[in-house]
Amino acid sequence: MTTAATPPGRPQPSIGGRATARALCVLAPNPSPMTLDGTNTWILSEPDSALAVVVDPGPLDEGHLARVVAAAEEQGKRIALTLLTHGHPDHAEGAARFAELTRTPVRALDPALRLGEEGLAEGDTVTTGGLELHVVPTPGHTSDSLCFHLPADRAVLTGDTVLGRGTTVVAHPDGRLGDYLDSLRRLQSLTTEADVATVLPGHGPVLDDARGAVEFYLAHRAHRLAQVETAVESGLRTPAEVVAHVYADVDRAVWPAAELSVRAQLDYLREHGIIDLP
Repeated sequence: MTTAATPPGRPQPSIGGRATARALCVLAPNPSPMTLDGTNTWILSEPDSALAVVVDPGPLDEGHLARVVAAAEEQGKRIALTLLTHGHPDHAEGAARFAELTRTPVRALDPALRLGEEGLAEGDTVTTGGLELHVVPTPGHTSDSLCFHLPADRAVLTGDTVLGRGTTVVAHPDGRLGDYLDSLRRLQSLTTEADVATVLPGHGPVLDDARGAVEFYLAHRAHRLAQVETAVESGLRTPAEVVAHVYADVDRAVWPAAELSVRAQLDYLREHGIIDLP
C-alpha cells in the first residue's frame, strides 16, 4: 500500500525470483496502485534443507498458490509452515486455501488468522529445517503487523511496514502513527545492532540498504507530519482538505489511502497537544 517517494538503495531491476541465499520471491498477479507490482510471496529455506517456510501466500488466487507450491518443489523443498506479516487480504486472503494445499499450519499475530495451535508473539523464534526467523512486532500500518528477521541473510521481511518502492499507509483507525514511528525505530535498531542490510518487502523490489530505507521512512513521515500541521494551521480542517493540499503530488488513485494516513497524523497531533481540532 503505497504513496509517493522511493527509499534509497539499489533495488533489484526485476521483481520475483531468488533474492538471497535463503529467500525466493513469487510475485502474485494482483498489481494495483496500492500493491505496486503485486504481493511478494516469500519462500524461505536453508540451502541444504528439504523444508521451507512461506511468508504471505497472498490473495486467494488458485494459480498463484499453485505456482508457490511448484516453485518450492522445483527447489526440492516441501512447504512445512505458513507465516503472515498481517491480515490484509492481499497478503492473507489465500492463507486458508494454501494451508489446505500444503497441509501446513498458519501462524500469525491475530488469532483469527491462525490455523493450528501456535500463534506468533514478540520474542518468538521460528525454526524450520534449520532456518531461523525472529519475530519482530511492528504495529502501525496495522495493529497486527509483524516483520521477520532472517539473521543468516542479514535480511528482514517487512510486509507493508517498509516497501520496496514508495511509502506505506498508516491504515487508520487500526493503524496508529505513534506505533508506526516506534516500529520504524525498532527496525532502525536492527540495522545497527543486528547488522541487517537487506529489506525483503511485501510489495516492490528488494532493497540493499536497509538502514537508508528505514531512515528515509522516518524522515519522510516527519516531513508529512509537519506538512499536515502547517495545513491545519493555515485553516484546513477536514482530512479530505488536508489530503488535497499535502498530497497534491500523489496519484489521486491513492488519495483514499492517503486520507487514512492523514487521519492517523491528525490523531497523533491531537494526542500530543500540537493541534486543537475536534
